[in-house]
Amino acid sequence: MIYNSRQQNIAQLIENDPLKSKWKNWKWQLRHAVKSLDKFEELLGVQFSNSEREELKKTFNKFPLAITPYYLSLIDKKNFRNDPVFKQSFGGIEELITLKSEHEDPLSEERDSPVEGITHRYPDRVLFHVSNICSMYCRHCTRKRKVGDIDFVPSKEQLKKGIDYIANTPQVRDVLLSGGDPFMLPDDKIDWLLSEIGAIPHVEIIRIGTRMPVVLPYRITDNLVSILKKYQPLWINTHFNHPNEITASAKEALAKLADGGFPLGNQSVLLADVNDCPRIMKSLLHKLVQNRVRPYYLYQCDLSEGLSHFRTPVGKGIEIMESLVGHTSGFARPTYVIDAPGGGGKIPVMPNYIISWSTNKVVLRNYEGVITTYKEPDRYEQKMCDRECENCNLDLNLNEVDETRAIGIEKLLSDTDGTISLIPEDNERILRRDEDAG
Repeated sequence: MIYNSRQQNIAQLIENDPLKSKWKNWKWQLRHAVKSLDKFEELLGVQFSNSEREELKKTFNKFPLAITPYYLSLIDKKNFRNDPVFKQSFGGIEELITLKSEHEDPLSEERDSPVEGITHRYPDRVLFHVSNICSMYCRHCTRKRKVGDIDFVPSKEQLKKGIDYIANTPQVRDVLLSGGDPFMLPDDKIDWLLSEIGAIPHVEIIRIGTRMPVVLPYRITDNLVSILKKYQPLWINTHFNHPNEITASAKEALAKLADGGFPLGNQSVLLADVNDCPRIMKSLLHKLVQNRVRPYYLYQCDLSEGLSHFRTPVGKGIEIMESLVGHTSGFARPTYVIDAPGGGGKIPVMPNYIISWSTNKVVLRNYEGVITTYKEPDRYEQKMCDRECENCNLDLNLNEVDETRAIGIEKLLSDTDGTISLIPEDNERILRRDEDAG
């Protein structure tokens, strides 16, 4: 059922009017988001002790509370302290524990921001922060420093700064709209924003990262889908962390988006005591692909302030990936990544399947533990690449080829660059050489 008795009871308590049409109105849901401890207790029908209430108030003073009535209705109040929805949405005193390894901006998004609202980390794509507001504040959010900032609902003039940067940076071919949640913007503003970015000649695709199908699926209206359809190719990534979140309403929202022609992906975060279990993760992934959503990333929890209770060892993520590779379809497996502290970007982390190799053989193992070999070619003549593509004898009749200079590891592999090492700028041995030379 899309509208069940638990939801009816919550609607009755909120407004003494359990009409289904109101419950499914996303603006009604936003107006009645649960933002106080008292309201949470009333609607869920639970009671915290006086001492616990005082601790929770301290937490919410620093990291605000906001839960949509819909998402609240998913919590099993009989066992709410162990409920995965409760843990992601409610929070606790443990959020006030900040370790030395945790940071306000662990991914250095501010340092990689050339203009307001833009994070430009990778060569060909940018992250565009178009809102700091969400319908529900996830307790594990990496941008806890920003999300909930009611003073940052960007005007068109503010958004224009980011649009102008994208227009003046021709290497940007991919724009990811993020936040907060981009779908917190009104329909007409989304329409305007997509039209402005879509009109930039070198932008090939636009992506939108949203948690609305998870926490407020009623936001995915027919009108919103009709607006989005005007700006293909448009990719949409959402953020389901647990199979309990894939409800009838969530499925309906995903179906609208998939039927609209948008490729759908999902980014999950590995969270202790929420989804750090191979069985739970496999169930989530299978439900996603059943609803035409391809698992994209499984994130190691970031080093944001107050998230230590959510973080697992990396070994737990490796264990989960071991349970997936070979045990389920390839397209049902996400890429497990660590978003490198300091802004290094996403680093894939996988079990090791290469056991050893020589000049003519690679020794590998499969998911069952079977050890096998792959024979390398007896003859392989290296083609020196000078990046003069016009004179290459390979079939390079490609349209709109854009050759960019090699950086990072690609630079070390390139035949056109004499660089043999990438050396950290504070390397003591090299600094000592420079001093001696001076």
